[in-house]
Amino acid sequence: MKRAALHNLGCKVNAYETDAMEEMLVEDGYTIVPFNEEADVYVINTCSVTNMADKKSRQMIHRAKRQNPNAVIIAAGCYVQTGLQNASLDEHIADIIIGNNRKHELIPELHRFLREHRHHTNVADINHLPQNYEELYLSRSTEHTRAFIKVQDGCNQFCTYCIIPYARGRVRSRKPENVLEEVERLAKNGFQEIVLAGIHLSSYGVPGEYDLIDLIELLHGVPGIKRIRLSSLEPQVVTEHFASTLASLPKVCPHFHLSLQSGCDATLKRMNRKYSAEEYKHGVEMLRKHFDAPAITTDVIVGFPGENEAEFEASRQFLDEVHFYEMHVFKYSKREGTKAAVMDHQVPEEVKNIRSDVLIDMADRMSLEYRKSYLNRTVEVLFEEQETIDGRTYWVGFTKEYIRVAMESDENLTNVLVTGRLVSMLSDVVMLFQKD
Repeated sequence: MKRAALHNLGCKVNAYETDAMEEMLVEDGYTIVPFNEEADVYVINTCSVTNMADKKSRQMIHRAKRQNPNAVIIAAGCYVQTGLQNASLDEHIADIIIGNNRKHELIPELHRFLREHRHHTNVADINHLPQNYEELYLSRSTEHTRAFIKVQDGCNQFCTYCIIPYARGRVRSRKPENVLEEVERLAKNGFQEIVLAGIHLSSYGVPGEYDLIDLIELLHGVPGIKRIRLSSLEPQVVTEHFASTLASLPKVCPHFHLSLQSGCDATLKRMNRKYSAEEYKHGVEMLRKHFDAPAITTDVIVGFPGENEAEFEASRQFLDEVHFYEMHVFKYSKREGTKAAVMDHQVPEEVKNIRSDVLIDMADRMSLEYRKSYLNRTVEVLFEEQETIDGRTYWVGFTKEYIRVAMESDENLTNVLVTGRLVSMLSDVVMLFQKD
């Protein structure tokens, strides 16, 4: 029996690609086993978004080699892409190295190694690659009830703190008909919720031919799909037309992650973000105009180079004014190879820690307030799995707003949609649900 194990690091796009590579291995006759078990082939889909992600990628590659020194070790993805470009990667830490836009060649590369027993690397200069979209396919997902669908790759933004454009290349989009085919296949296999994902999802499309709205409208007609959720969006994409069109499509979840990073215009400019705080706020207002109490979530970086107390306070006040459902707070971390890493006025770690604590406390307060605003509301929940909370067993799932809820039931509620009310707080992050 041929055994393979995979480990994913990083974003939902990476997770999709890892699932696709797992399917390739299954079709090639491999049995998939947990990564901590002995396998004949280990695949590590690496990440390079931070220096720490690079370190974790190296650790997982070496861990696989220790678990079975005779196994074939395959390192793929962003870390190996940027590591080779920056001459910081020892090419011999893995038997096969596969860069981005080359993962569809996993099985031929594996067969070649098994035939020749010779280390080889398949990494193109992604920044000068013809901008064709790499087609990968899924018929199932490791998620319980929702399937992440990669529809876009690459980024043209070049934020000063970010290495991803160098790891993923320029923007390219998947053809709508190919996305449709995959979603129809997943729907037939029982998935009721899809999440559209991309490195820079807002840039999906080909100017003059199709855009993100066109894709969502196309997928909205797929029988069996009950929910369409969007991953991270840039605020500029949220126009009156965008918000009103989405609101007219009942399958679209009112849960929008609008990337912010800072609420201070001076900091945004140093980050090379392409909007002001006021423009961001306008996007939020459009969503709240057309949806009833949508869940707005965001990312925030504290301690970006040059961020003084006045800039941090401006950002803090803006965050409090917008009032998010969830905020993911990150302390700025230098990423070698980016402009921000060599900027003057780097913020001391102790200052970053203080500012991070302030925003995390704010995020916890706002998140609880948002959840409480849904008390006694009628909602629809897609249940996923059983979980023990405070010694009792509940079925746990999510509303369309991505509020986590729990209900006691003797029925098997995996992948079942149930309508009811949110009756109380079971904890700070879970609400108790009562079926109608």
